[in-house]
Amino acid sequence: MQYSEKVMDHFNNPRNVGVIDDADGVGEVGNPVCGDMMKISIKVDDDSISDVMFQTLGCGAAIATSSIVTEMAKGMTLEQAVAISKKQVADELDGLPPAKMHCSILATDGLKAAVDDYLNKNGREPISGGLAHDDPNFDPHAIEPEEVCDVEG
Repeated sequence: MQYSEKVMDHFNNPRNVGVIDDADGVGEVGNPVCGDMMKISIKVDDDSISDVMFQTLGCGAAIATSSIVTEMAKGMTLEQAVAISKKQVADELDGLPPAKMHCSILATDGLKAAVDDYLNKNGREPISGGLAHDDPNFDPHAIEPEEVCDVEG
């Protein structure tokens, strides 16, 4: 399995690792199929993400996608952050092997869950539109690789 230099850089030197102790929102997601687990915490100022950190237990691609998602989301509005797609994550990393595209879904779901947590805590409606991993039948490994890479979302 060939990884881009950018994937390897984010795996070997992940950015924004840790937990924000007084986080405004926390999203925890996992994939029971492969065992990857992600926790993303955010600080929010004026409906924008002022800080974001992650903890990930998983493969190199899971760590790299978590790292890049935190870099992408920092400074974005909440609506911009939940709109980050798995394809944008993979593109930002100069590509992911088809068998690892599920890691980009997990990373975007973790960020969406953190935003929704923040909104729920503040009596507001979630804006993420739901998480792929909330579907009990969701199995990213069951999707044909071409479908995973060509589908926007």
